[in-house]
Amino acid sequence: MGAWGWLSALRGRNRGEMPDRTQPGLEGRIPLHVAIIMDGNGRWARRRRLPVIAGHRAGAQAVRRVVEAARDAGIRQLTLYSFSTENWNRPADEVEALMRLHGEMIESEVPTLHANDCRVVFVGRRDELSESLRGKMDWAETLTESNGRMVLFIAFNYGGRREIVDSVRGAAAAGIDPAVITAEDITAHMYSPLMREPDLLIRTSGERRLSNFLLWQSAYSELFFSERLWPDFDEDEFLRAIKDYAGRERRFGSRDEVDNA
Repeated sequence: MGAWGWLSALRGRNRGEMPDRTQPGLEGRIPLHVAIIMDGNGRWARRRRLPVIAGHRAGAQAVRRVVEAARDAGIRQLTLYSFSTENWNRPADEVEALMRLHGEMIESEVPTLHANDCRVVFVGRRDELSESLRGKMDWAETLTESNGRMVLFIAFNYGGRREIVDSVRGAAAAGIDPAVITAEDITAHMYSPLMREPDLLIRTSGERRLSNFLLWQSAYSELFFSERLWPDFDEDEFLRAIKDYAGRERRFGSRDEVDNA
């Protein structure tokens, strides 16, 4: 059975329709939130003796493919790790090129996302970004804020440790006594209250680490590591990750009745 055939059988619905998670046995099989560490652009370019920005532009094509695949599969939230707080340490010309590419992607892709009822939300600190880029991000969020088919979170100038620190500071600034701050308080002050904890976290390029991505939110996420470099990551590989997730049993630290017998 092909990838889409499997997904249709699992959902019991046609491609492009939203899965009914109220059906017995279906809830939990199709992840509500998928997060992806998009890794391997530089290696993809080096293997082809191309400049690194060529790898990033090829990676942008993979973004389009995966966003469409996630939307059609009924994923309700998709988070892409686009630029980390540590990426500022890369060569200045690469950082500048990434900033330009980010702005270009907003201008070229957001109208299509809007037409397909997808909401765009950026997570990360914006104070270090240019006024022009911040304006484009604000425009994208305002244009799509009423859309409900899927939320696309773009983690840009994002760091998981920094988000936790900012959240604790935000809770304290809101008047919560630091001595009694709870996990729920920290969650409530994360960058986006819309974001659910990822059910599935995918990393490409064969690396097996989180790299400071959604550290708080991914405490119980299922992990899938793909050997594909990000520019080579396609719809079939994405659906292979979804199928792998569907075969897992999530326990969140508990045991089922069979184990307790």
